[in-house]
Amino acid sequence: MEQAQVFMSDKKRQKPLAPLILAVEDNEDNLVLLSYALESLGCKLICQKDSSTTIPVAKEYQPDLILLDILLPGLSGIDIVRSLKQEPLTSNIATIAVTALASTEDKERILDAGFNDYISKPYMIEDLEALVRRYLCEKLNPDSAFDLC
Repeated sequence: MEQAQVFMSDKKRQKPLAPLILAVEDNEDNLVLLSYALESLGCKLICQKDSSTTIPVAKEYQPDLILLDILLPGLSGIDIVRSLKQEPLTSNIATIAVTALASTEDKERILDAGFNDYISKPYMIEDLEALVRRYLCEKLNPDSAFDLC
C-alpha cells in the first residue's frame, strides 16, 4: 500500500508531455517565426514545408494541434483539412488556418471547410500565442497555467 502511494505521488510530480503541434508552411521565414513562438510556449513541433505528406504525418503522430497555411504548393490547406476531418484518426484534431487570405469571404470559406479557427498574416506573435493557448491550455505546463489560461 505504501509503495502505491509513493508511486502515485511521484507520478503527480512528473511534468506533462509538451503539446505536439504540426505546422505546415511553405515560406521558410514564416516557419521560423511559428517555431519561435510555439517553442516559447513549451510546445514540440513537427514542421513541414511540403503539404504532400501532411495527412500521413498527422495520422502517425496525432498532434494536439495543426497550424496549416492555405496557399500551399500541391494540396491546398482547404483540401488537407477536408481530408483530415474525414479520417477517424485525425477528425478531432483542432486545425487553425494561418493564411494571407484576409477577406470576410475567405474567412467564411476557410471555416466552412472544417478549420476550427483562423489567423491572417501578417499576425502579431501575441495573437498567435493567444490562439494556441485557447486550444492547448490544458496541455501546457501547469506551472505556467496561470499566465497562459
